[in-house]
Amino acid sequence: MSTTPRVVVIGAGIVGTNLADELVQRGWTDITVLEQGPLPLPGGSTSHAPGLVYQTNPSRTMTRFATYTVEKLLSLGCFNQVGGLEVATTPERLEELKRKVGWAASWGLPGRLLTPEEVLAQHPLVNPEMVLGGYHVPTDGLALAARAVQVLIERTSRAGVTYRAETTVTGIERADGRVTGVTVADGSTVPADVVVSCAGFWGPAIGELAGMPCPLQPLAHQYVFTSAVPELVGRHDAPNGATLPILRHQDADLYYREWGDRIGIGSYAHRPIPVDLEDLPRWAPRDIAHDRMPSRLEFTPEDFAPQWEESRRFLPSLRGSEVAEGFNGIFSFTPDGGPLIGESPDLAGFWVAEAVWVTHSSGVAKAVAELLVEGASETDLHGCEATRFEDVQLSREYVEETGKQNFVEIYDVLHPLQPRESPRDLRVSPFHSRERELGAFFLEGHAWERPHWYESNAALLDELPEQWREPEREPWAARYHSPVAAVEAWRTRTAVAMYDMTPLARVTVEGPGAAALLQRLSTGNVLRKPGAVTYCLLLDGKGGIRSDITVARLDEELFQAGINGAVDVAYLSAEAKRQSAEDPAAWVRVRDITAETCCIGLWGPKAREVMAKVSRDDLSNDGLKYFRTKQIRVGGLRVTAMRLSYVGELGWELYTTADQGLRLWDLLHEAGREHGIVPAGRAAFNSLRLEKGYRAWGTDMTTEHTPVEAGLDFAVKKDKGEFVGSAAVAAEPGARRRLRCLTVDDGRTVVLGKEPVLVEGVPAGYVTSAAWGYTVGRPVAYAWLPPEVAEGETVEILYHCERVPATVSAEPLVDPGMERIRG
Repeated sequence: MSTTPRVVVIGAGIVGTNLADELVQRGWTDITVLEQGPLPLPGGSTSHAPGLVYQTNPSRTMTRFATYTVEKLLSLGCFNQVGGLEVATTPERLEELKRKVGWAASWGLPGRLLTPEEVLAQHPLVNPEMVLGGYHVPTDGLALAARAVQVLIERTSRAGVTYRAETTVTGIERADGRVTGVTVADGSTVPADVVVSCAGFWGPAIGELAGMPCPLQPLAHQYVFTSAVPELVGRHDAPNGATLPILRHQDADLYYREWGDRIGIGSYAHRPIPVDLEDLPRWAPRDIAHDRMPSRLEFTPEDFAPQWEESRRFLPSLRGSEVAEGFNGIFSFTPDGGPLIGESPDLAGFWVAEAVWVTHSSGVAKAVAELLVEGASETDLHGCEATRFEDVQLSREYVEETGKQNFVEIYDVLHPLQPRESPRDLRVSPFHSRERELGAFFLEGHAWERPHWYESNAALLDELPEQWREPEREPWAARYHSPVAAVEAWRTRTAVAMYDMTPLARVTVEGPGAAALLQRLSTGNVLRKPGAVTYCLLLDGKGGIRSDITVARLDEELFQAGINGAVDVAYLSAEAKRQSAEDPAAWVRVRDITAETCCIGLWGPKAREVMAKVSRDDLSNDGLKYFRTKQIRVGGLRVTAMRLSYVGELGWELYTTADQGLRLWDLLHEAGREHGIVPAGRAAFNSLRLEKGYRAWGTDMTTEHTPVEAGLDFAVKKDKGEFVGSAAVAAEPGARRRLRCLTVDDGRTVVLGKEPVLVEGVPAGYVTSAAWGYTVGRPVAYAWLPPEVAEGETVEILYHCERVPATVSAEPLVDPGMERIRG
């Protein structure tokens, strides 16, 4: 009898069958896969997917998913590795392709830039008059998704996996906060210890049964088959054969592949067509076929007419062909375009793997299997966590609008800082009205409006000393940037500035078991007297950094933790529930207080002078030491002051309730006038924190990195006893790479992140964060590099296919002795 958990997978598409296979490979055998459609052609998105796999992505995680998918499907004989070709027909697209060359080098793909002549050699059907250049990855190609599902079903069935076709899930059974089984349409229950929803665009319906939001929007995507193309006739023996590379004409939102002597064309150029699951055709399972399935809707030719004319211009061979057939196929889009992976924080054992395209299917399945069997994935999943969205981002209206926007922008040239245009102003701090009056330029993140700089400070540019001035940036780096940021950095270092820190998430952890919970989950020693503040890490079971947090002990049973967002809230809440259930006497309550509170970071050498005008409390070094907290009064307002500084200057994080926030802002702003106070935004903030060597979780380090590698081993108290990840930390053989500080030698090139770093001309790492260092007067970047690369060595950053020399520098660049911050 099997001793592994009983697993039920919902959905037998490319994700569900891959997951069953990945679990079998790891020794789990008690697996049942439920599919509401027939097998092996269920009728979901997998059944009609055109199968184009382009691996290059600005996300390292998504690239790794795609690369594994290619490797696995090749091993199954279900991948035609014809290569992938993207063609630039505009100068803007050509620059984007140069950036893709950089991503490829950073993530280990063999991508290269092609001349127009090389593009035509790869794909002679392309109109030579339109081509400015191209990008080619020889390992891209065509996934035979439907065939892969059949092969995986056959392979896993032999290993003991049970498949039940034409079985509709109607309920998720539970007891004591854990999943216990799945109810199906005939009224029976399939027992389960683990349930994983791989239901595709039906995911929200399954999630609703389990009480877990699944924020994805099904949208129709047009795909057509041409009639025979004269130049392709006779080239292939098989009716669906292909030898030419898969092709993207992204300037027109189109892609192409061979189907024997025909061409398949996919379009994202049409209006977004959202789909309501209630409106899907109800095909009987026996009637489902390749041209009759719930995921394949009726073609709307009027939406494709302009794209057909553009296709005939781009591929002149099509002028002798017609559109033979077409359909509107359903795909899933999430608010940020990423998949949804993870366990419900409210129902233990219920997992989702949704909004996953064929391109990433095997990689996602591998990651989920690692989570289930080993407790952690080898691949960083923070951008895929199902719990990553804020509550305001889970509304049906938000999911639909952002899903439609992602559809429209899927092939657009998007800047790393480019904010969404709508919806906006969903979450604003109490200071928002003042920030607008001061000319704040807002960028959006996690639905929050975040000031990037303030135009009110432009008047100070004439006073800015020459050594603080930044050379003019090249156009791409200059987008969403202003020279005003230099003023804000200058005043922070030389006078005083106030920063809106409200969007940074925070929770209270309260109860008789609060200290034990935080002590078990974190690397720091939080068992200190009230008033202490501890910087620590949250690790996974393999010792990877799942977050970094700041824990302030406000009272014996009350802590406030500065965290990194909704994923941390879900994790801490789930662990608190488990601990409370196991020991009711050691109950813990985790509460997200971000919306009901606000925070101003008041930092700079004159910060004490400002506070002296509005507070009678002792804020001297003796009165409030570095990394301590206490309750104070500011102009009569009750404020929690924490002696912390993410910019490397003297000052405090000042917290109060949201209703009193505007009053706090006005008090500080007025008190600081005579000391040269300015409001400052994220642009200056990012520059100053990099000069100080402070890491940003999710950008500079993730679960793929250990504390030693990230230079954060000081935050690990190995002598405090066991904590999550302690065994892995103790057994770590040594750093496989190091996060290093780089200064750019030309003194002018500001890179933006994710660029490859070359050591002796060979890609050896990649940039994480970068900014102009206003205090040090040159560009600064952090990058992952091999451990043997030492300080003082010269490396090169590949920026838009140009090599930019940089030097590995000692960190921090500013105030290494901590005199300023402890002053």
